[in-house]
Amino acid sequence: MSTLLDVRDLVKTYGSGEAATRVLRGLSLHLDVGEVAALLGASGSGKSTLLTILGTLMKPTSGRYSMLGQDMIAADDAAVTRFRNAHIGFVFQFHNLLPDFTALENVIFPTAVQAGRETAAARDRGRDLLRRMGLADRIDFPTANLSGGQKQRVAVARALMNNPELVLADEPTGNLDRESAMQVMELIGQMNREEGTTFLISTHDEKIANLCQRQIVVSDGVVTG
Repeated sequence: MSTLLDVRDLVKTYGSGEAATRVLRGLSLHLDVGEVAALLGASGSGKSTLLTILGTLMKPTSGRYSMLGQDMIAADDAAVTRFRNAHIGFVFQFHNLLPDFTALENVIFPTAVQAGRETAAARDRGRDLLRRMGLADRIDFPTANLSGGQKQRVAVARALMNNPELVLADEPTGNLDRESAMQVMELIGQMNREEGTTFLISTHDEKIANLCQRQIVVSDGVVTG
C-alpha cells in the first residue's frame, strides 16, 4: 500500500518558559492509503492535538508532516487551506450541524462555501451520500428533527462530500447508543471499501477500536503501539 501521510518527530509545546507544556514529544506515525485506523490513548495523551495538526488546523512546534507528498508545515496558510478543503474531511463527537438547515443543506455546505454557490452536481452528490447513509427519507428534514444517530450519519456524509482522501474522526460515536454507534461504523467501513477513503478514528471505546484495521496508541505525547 502507498503512504498517505507521514509524520516524524512531532513536538507541540503550549506556552513558554516555566509555563510551557509539551503535549507531543517527538511523535512519529504513518497512514497508508485506504486504512481505517483507531487512535487510542488516555485523556491528555495528545490525541486531540495530533488530530488538529493532521487536519492542518494547527502547526507543530517542530517536526515533519507530509501528506500526499506535500510538506504541510512549510506550506503557507492559503496553500494549506486549499489542501485541507480538497483532501481532508472531519467528523466530530458533537456533529456541529446547522439545526435549521436540512440534512442535504448541511452535507453540501462545505462545497457551497468553497464554490460560492450551490450546484446541481453538489446536490446530486449530497443526495447520493445521504441515501448511502440510509437517510433517503430524511434528505429534506431539518437536522433539528433527526435522532442523534441520524445526525451523526449526516455528519459523516458531510465529511465525505468533497471526496477527501482522509477523514479524521474525533470520538464520532461518543454520544451515541451502541446500535447507532455500530451503524456509523458500518457506514465508515462501507465508504472505505467503496471509495477508498482513509479514516483515522480517535476513540476510547474498545469495541469501536476492534472494528478498525489497525490500532495506534498514543501515551504521553508519543506513539507507543
